[in-house]
Amino acid sequence: MSAADESLATRKAPFDVARIREDFPILKRLVHGKPLVYLDNSASTQKPQAVIDAMARFYADGYSNVHRGVYLLSEEATRSFEEARDKVRAFLGARETREIVFVRGTTEAINLVAHTWGRRHVGEGDEVLVSGLEHHSNIVPWQLLCEEKGGRLRVLPIDDRGELMLDRLDELLTPRTRILAVAHISNALGTVNPIRRIVEAAHRRGVKVLVDGAQAVAHHAVDVRDLGCDFYAFSGHKVYGPTGVGVLYGRAELLEAMPPYQGGGDMIRSVSFEKTTFGEIPHKFEAGTPDIGGAVVLGRAIDYVTAIGLEAIAAHETDLLARATEAIRDLPGVRLIGTAREKASVLSFVIQGIHAHDIGTVLDADGIAVRAGHLCAQPVMERFGIPATVRASFGMYNTREEIEAFARAVRKVLEMFR
Repeated sequence: MSAADESLATRKAPFDVARIREDFPILKRLVHGKPLVYLDNSASTQKPQAVIDAMARFYADGYSNVHRGVYLLSEEATRSFEEARDKVRAFLGARETREIVFVRGTTEAINLVAHTWGRRHVGEGDEVLVSGLEHHSNIVPWQLLCEEKGGRLRVLPIDDRGELMLDRLDELLTPRTRILAVAHISNALGTVNPIRRIVEAAHRRGVKVLVDGAQAVAHHAVDVRDLGCDFYAFSGHKVYGPTGVGVLYGRAELLEAMPPYQGGGDMIRSVSFEKTTFGEIPHKFEAGTPDIGGAVVLGRAIDYVTAIGLEAIAAHETDLLARATEAIRDLPGVRLIGTAREKASVLSFVIQGIHAHDIGTVLDADGIAVRAGHLCAQPVMERFGIPATVRASFGMYNTREEIEAFARAVRKVLEMFR
């Protein structure tokens, strides 16, 4: 057992950010001669040593293709792959492992639903409802579907706080609405949406609900049965795991009725030139050789996050968000973008007269990594009348001292440009 594994296995103490930081080797790096302050966690999280070691160990000692071989290595890899699927099932509170489909990430999960469920259920004059908070990956697939099928994309608007205008929901859920696609947490604003309430409203009208959980799973415990949603998607790299792997949860009866997304090996029961019959779910949606190592290591990342505790992580990040908000909100020219009453670990802001990219560049010179741009959420930017924001987003390893460094750097920007 490696030192990182021992740390994971024995962690029982209360939340200790200094101890957690020891697990992340990249946090020891200097950037422009300054200690790295990584505040771009909404884009992607850094990786603990336990995850890094698990990836190296899998490829060094346990790699083989899955579901095909009768030899030991293949049987071991298949067992590890399917054990990871069961970890995801438990992590999301799903009823069955066959409701867990491994994909490349949230984007592919949404495209899978749009191309399979969507093509069968959205027709001429039908409607797809999305929210005004969505990432492009939960807009563009539905636009493409509506263009192909003659459907209509409708939008549940947001208010000046960046909260959904839920008083409009019943009006927008019409007899032609087929599916509602909504983020659990906004990547641009940090708004936490009341998913259970939204799902209940949609289901009263017979409307299916897909939830983009990319920003939620690293910050809040998720129980898909409690939420009641029909589909839930997330990406491994947002939850301290590897890139290139993600998850689509779908209720079994829906997945069973959906056609395959892609054709190829491992998703079939039999193939002839006359006819192909497909395998059972979830394998029907996993054509070809999957990211085996990615799935196995995603399971390890889930172990890591679960051992620390999502409740403790959320409390720590809430404290950081409150401190960062307090530190910059009254600075001259600063405008906070997104002030929802329930937020998670995202602080977006602009400074009058200073481009977001210039702010991000000055912060980078002090070793502070933030996102600057439209955040793959251009409709959100348009709603607030801005081209871009600066986004500081927090993870379990960020500290109060890093928040102070961030605030000093923002004040430095003001001094440089005034």
